[in-house]
Amino acid sequence: MIKMAFMQVQFFSEVLHMAVSADVVIPQAVTKEIGLDSRETMTGKHPVLWLLHGATDDHTTWQRRTSIERYAAQMGLAVVMPSGHLSSYSNMAHGGDFYHYIAEELPVIMREFFPLSEKREDNFIAGNSMGGYGAMKIGINYPERYSAIGCFSSAANRGRPGENKSGLFDDATWQMRNYMQYGGKDFKGTYEDTFHMAKKNKDLPVLPRIFHSCGKDDFLIDKARETRDFFMSLEGNPYHYVYEEHEGVHGWEYWDEHITDFLEFLQLDAPERAIAN
Repeated sequence: MIKMAFMQVQFFSEVLHMAVSADVVIPQAVTKEIGLDSRETMTGKHPVLWLLHGATDDHTTWQRRTSIERYAAQMGLAVVMPSGHLSSYSNMAHGGDFYHYIAEELPVIMREFFPLSEKREDNFIAGNSMGGYGAMKIGINYPERYSAIGCFSSAANRGRPGENKSGLFDDATWQMRNYMQYGGKDFKGTYEDTFHMAKKNKDLPVLPRIFHSCGKDDFLIDKARETRDFFMSLEGNPYHYVYEEHEGVHGWEYWDEHITDFLEFLQLDAPERAIAN
């Protein structure tokens, strides 16, 4: 059995011009542990899942409300969980450049701190709700960096701010959030428009596989199905897109249960999986 080290990391982001936080779980070789009879030895760099949280949550929530550490341990997988605030993982019109922070700066910094693989086949990005959109957006825009995307209870974006359906925000707060993120403008045809970018990139030599899961009683189910229909309409299914629906709502019980479906989708063979050199 692989043991996992859990680290809470505080560091400075030059992109955001402020101190930021991330939770990290990473495989650890152990020589002696109660209940373990054998020694696990690991050398080299670890495959890594960049796991994004949803709106109203932070970098600690996946760790606190799911068993992601235990699931990752079974696969020898490191997990990096950064804070994205209420940014939708965008370069905000009136706020920080969270898209560039997550996509470009964070991986460099984390690899300075931890032995994480740079290989595309060892890098995966996923998230729930707002984080699912962020994962899909970043993964599609950087197909040379990620081999798989996991999207839970979320949807791709047609190039305009989403509707206020969650019940978490009053209309004034929702409008303010959209103004801070997008400046009150649509973003059709930009990097934020995941349908546009998916079409633009569909003929590239390498593309991430996409796993998409949503609860049947989720308030975003219609948007999820719209996203399903879009990806399934692309000739030849270039993203090897897989869509699943299960009983459930927009909540942590669903995400804890079905993050394991995505981990199986990755087809890792840990702990026997060879670690990257």
